Amino acid sequence: MNVRGWRRSWQERSKLERIDLYSRVTISSIPWLFSLSWQLAPFKSDIRHEPFPLVLGSALLVVSLVQCLLSNRNVESSYAHYLGISVFPGRRMLAPLALLMLQVGLLATLAAVDGVAGAGLLLMGLNTPMALVITRVLLVPVRTFVIESLLLAALTTGALAAAGVRGGTLAGVVPATLFGCVLVLISVRPSAWSLSVMWQAEEARDVQARLAVAEERLRFGRDLHDVMGRNLAVIALKSELAVELAQRGRPEALDQMVEVQRIARASQQEVRDVVRGYRKADLATELAGAQGVLRAAGIECTVTGSDGTGLPGPVQSALGWVVREAATNVLRHGDPGRCTIRLGISADAVVLDVENDGAPAAAPEGTGSGLAGLRERLGELDGALEAGPAADSLFRLSARIPLARAKSADVPYAAAGDRSRTALLEERR
Repeated sequence: MNVRGWRRSWQERSKLERIDLYSRVTISSIPWLFSLSWQLAPFKSDIRHEPFPLVLGSALLVVSLVQCLLSNRNVESSYAHYLGISVFPGRRMLAPLALLMLQVGLLATLAAVDGVAGAGLLLMGLNTPMALVITRVLLVPVRTFVIESLLLAALTTGALAAAGVRGGTLAGVVPATLFGCVLVLISVRPSAWSLSVMWQAEEARDVQARLAVAEERLRFGRDLHDVMGRNLAVIALKSELAVELAQRGRPEALDQMVEVQRIARASQQEVRDVVRGYRKADLATELAGAQGVLRAAGIECTVTGSDGTGLPGPVQSALGWVVREAATNVLRHGDPGRCTIRLGISADAVVLDVENDGAPAAAPEGTGSGLAGLRERLGELDGALEAGPAADSLFRLSARIPLARAKSADVPYAAAGDRSRTALLEERR
């Protein structure tokens, strides 16, 4: 990933972190907002201004504020639990549950002494579960939360009924309690769900970036193997030849070493091209190069069929790598005397066959990374590669690429047999 990509990724992650922080702060402020409004409002006119009702109302306000503190303390852990980062400690719910029971008890006591009017009672009943359910809604499934809300409404209604609350006020306790729970359900849980989706998307981008890096490493390793394999084999061959010629006092040894020097310098440039990711294997060049290298090694090499002129660029590049790898394997494995390279192009597909008579000593398929790299290249074009012993003690490598993609893209390709490879070599000479 380039610098601009890293900067954009950092900016997106920073923006996501700000949204996350904003959501958590908003959720943490909700219980305080409700407690300081719904719990304080009845003190103006609904709570009877006598010592005992005022003490009960003040105690209920204090307990509600402590409940808010515990809710804020548990918000971080409940979010982590919802996002699957960690498990919420169950013991943390004991204190909020105890305070909830105390709130219901104080509310019932306040109603029993006729210390609060009906409207104020409903308003304080609405606030009673808010701090607890804000944490609870992120810890359990929606269905469980709804059941728990119904049980909480039944508990509050039963306590107030036991305290002597009757009529419309008692009937309003259930919807008032459930309203607070539903309000939390439709505000807190969607917020947490949105955050989880955004974090998952961010993680997916991170995974995609890591996969891109891994793919680039594979490409580099594959290209480096394909580039250096044949060149090193040729350097080794010509070096051995130069040593033999030098031992015999032949002046041709100098020419061979000059050729080694040329190939080494060319290899350096090819490695630089691989690092930059710009190198493309040219099919015609690879066919000519393979024939020249194999003949220099004393192997009779014949190239027949088309030269690949007019084939789509990706097809030429893939087959060029096949020719390079095949020539490298012929040099490395066995002691063949002849090699035949055939390139056939039909209306549907292009087929490249490389045969040599070194089958008994040829390396078995799957012992190196070269064939695996070729299959990866051909697979990108829906192509296939087969390699193994054939009849008459031959070893055959066959690559086939369908030309359907080239047709659909209106990319022209040469007809089979337009010009033989031998004629092209004669022109170059």
